Amino acid sequence: MYETLAGLFGLLIGSFLNVCIYRWPRDLSVVKPRSHCPECEHPIAWFDNVPVLSYLILRAKCRHCSTSIPWRYPAVEIITGLLFAFLVWRFGVTLNALRYCILCAMLVTLAFSDAETRILPDEFTLGGLVVGVIFAALVPVPDAMFRAVAGISNWHLSWRQISLGEAAFGVILPAGSLWLGGWLFQKIRHKDGLGFGDVKMMAMVGAFLGLRGTLLTLVVGSVLGSVIGIIYIKATRQDVGTYELPFGTFLAAAAIGVALIGGPVIDWYSSV
Repeated sequence: MYETLAGLFGLLIGSFLNVCIYRWPRDLSVVKPRSHCPECEHPIAWFDNVPVLSYLILRAKCRHCSTSIPWRYPAVEIITGLLFAFLVWRFGVTLNALRYCILCAMLVTLAFSDAETRILPDEFTLGGLVVGVIFAALVPVPDAMFRAVAGISNWHLSWRQISLGEAAFGVILPAGSLWLGGWLFQKIRHKDGLGFGDVKMMAMVGAFLGLRGTLLTLVVGSVLGSVIGIIYIKATRQDVGTYELPFGTFLAAAAIGVALIGGPVIDWYSSV
């Protein structure tokens, strides 16, 4: 029951995320004007704005000018709906489920935004960082690195202080390492190899997932980006030296995977 309601709510949130994906990289307001066709600028009626269903009824075309509606619109809605339903099924109706739903919604937006425009909007990277820190004060961050440091140092801290420490570790260390790697690449190769948006996004992820979850995100995202990127470049005959890989898309996809199943993977690896 709750999973179904969460899935339906996720579809609605996905519809709003589509607005963010289109407007924020273009420095447009997500409030005004109301939803309209980018081609003919005709306002979209409410019955043409029902998640997924309207896309199917309209056969992926604008009712007024017949311009094709990108597949991204139903994809974002469906993915967000499925993620919300799964997270509520796994964590129940809890603050923890809400935290992961918000994280995954932001990551879906960032993944598609980077793929389309190579822009990771600050509204979700820096804004998400703030949200992640707030949640760290409400729900324990799923990590134990700062707890271990506190234990070795004989610090007597509350669970909330430890959780905020885990978030701080997750924010500073992976994002700092990523920034340093990009800085060294720029100095050695004399060209940008990594956008600062990726660094800000990993800081946001770290506030939610902690140090180990964020490091796992970096590893999985790098592997995905390397393998899929090479396949795509070869298949489309792009120039390897000039093609700009949307690394943020792969990092976001990896972070979603870690949010969903990363805990058991990290626990298994730690016990080996």
